[in-house]
Amino acid sequence: MPETSAEPRLLGPADVRALAAELDLRPTKQRGQNFVIDPNTVRRIVRDSGIGPADVVVEVGPGLGSLTLALLGAAAQVVAIEIDETLASRLPRTIGEYAGARADQFSLVRADALRVTEVPGPPPTALVANLPYNVSVPVLLHLLALLPSLERGLVMVQAEVADRLAARPGSKVYGVPSVKAAWFADVRRAGAVGRNVFWPAPNVDSGLVAWTRRTSVPSERVSREQVFAVVDAAFAQRRKTLRATLRPLAGGTEAIESALSAAGVDPQLRGEALGLDAFVAITEGLVAGGWGADG
Repeated sequence: MPETSAEPRLLGPADVRALAAELDLRPTKQRGQNFVIDPNTVRRIVRDSGIGPADVVVEVGPGLGSLTLALLGAAAQVVAIEIDETLASRLPRTIGEYAGARADQFSLVRADALRVTEVPGPPPTALVANLPYNVSVPVLLHLLALLPSLERGLVMVQAEVADRLAARPGSKVYGVPSVKAAWFADVRRAGAVGRNVFWPAPNVDSGLVAWTRRTSVPSERVSREQVFAVVDAAFAQRRKTLRATLRPLAGGTEAIESALSAAGVDPQLRGEALGLDAFVAITEGLVAGGWGADG
């Protein structure tokens, strides 16, 4: 029966299992499918995300709609991106049944979030999602780059991925995701999520990552793509020094020594010792020395 009250009803364990049975659904590891069956968890995610009545929220991997319904209770609009055709086909009807009064605030994009080039409607202001664990980092980075209107967000990912995204220089888990996420936003750990709130229960722990968009671009002199190329090279062989890892990219010892000197970075350091600003400075030094001028 369609929902008539203003507040959406949320999916509980029985609802999730009934929908799964109706669809003859067998969650696949390939798409990182683990569905939230605990209403309190989605309420917590929405609350901690800080979204409100003025927000346009992007959700990736809505699945059966557990988080989607909670988001509709708080935001002005929700745009959900779903790659699974079976799930995408059922979701609008679920919204009608559980949040009928807010169905016009919902829109669905049937696509791979990694290949989306735009989202319909007004510019989104927040990203809130239980991201598919196998592609969580590339999806997050892609959407941050694609949608500059995104001001903040809260995503649920595998716990170790959450640690990496929020890691600081010098940490054992600090690496490429940490630096690239920092280009776009201030990223922080926002809590843990137990395995028993999912169906099927994953064999890994989950964590929440919150982020707030940077107010300015880290550099006006070099591009994100140039900085990311330096970051990728610096972490390609973690045990080697920056002088060794960046020499091939720079085109020789003299070029990288000059860039590191201009950036005030010790060539004997390794990538995990540097923050984003240092990588930007190295890239600026390389570009000043002619790197990238031929293409």
